[in-house]
Amino acid sequence: TSLYIALCFLCVSNFPGAPVPSYDALATKNVQQQTLIVNKHNALRRQVKPTARNMLRMEWCTAAQATAKKWADACTLSHSPGSKRTTTTVCGENLYMSTAPTAWSDVIQAWYNENKDFKYGSGPTRPGAMIGHYTQMLWYKSYQIGCAVAFCPQKKYKYYYVCHYCPAVGLFGVFFLIVMFNLFSMLFSANPCKHADKYSNCPELVKKHGCTNSDLNKKNCLASCRCTTEIK
Repeated sequence: TSLYIALCFLCVSNFPGAPVPSYDALATKNVQQQTLIVNKHNALRRQVKPTARNMLRMEWCTAAQATAKKWADACTLSHSPGSKRTTTTVCGENLYMSTAPTAWSDVIQAWYNENKDFKYGSGPTRPGAMIGHYTQMLWYKSYQIGCAVAFCPQKKYKYYYVCHYCPAVGLFGVFFLIVMFNLFSMLFSANPCKHADKYSNCPELVKKHGCTNSDLNKKNCLASCRCTTEIK
């Protein structure tokens, strides 16, 4: 079964009047930048209205940081293939490009501000509205994040920001965010399932055939087989 991955990018010149940080200060090898990125995401995820049930707390992932850094350094200014953003699972990707260094807090806020074009229960409020950064940030199953920034002097947008979110939003996840988000109350949880199902109907397959007697389920439905209490 193919998986829809949330992939979005945003290009800006810079934030008028905003202080310009140094490029070196933005490097995500700096623990303070990692903490800022995680805390900013968690703060914005808590602000979602209507609120969401079982939204996991974000945590920093060094493997996702490595894939984000490798792709940022390539200076493609385009999205990576799934094979380039895979840790233990395929990760989603948000991109941001600017002509001047931009603070990570402003980058993340710009993604979140797409909420102005998103209506719970129906999706985009206008044709062509960009909401993918926002929905990826809010996907309740994404609990690991790794980000990086690169300087690309030969490009119009010289500063290239990449964040990888693990696991990514699947096709059902996009539908879930649009149609079901407003039915739940916020419960910020730290009990994620660290396995992934390869098929969207794994819960039904496991219910029908079990895991111990089905090699197919044991191999392809790890989350449904191994995570009985964790959030999947």
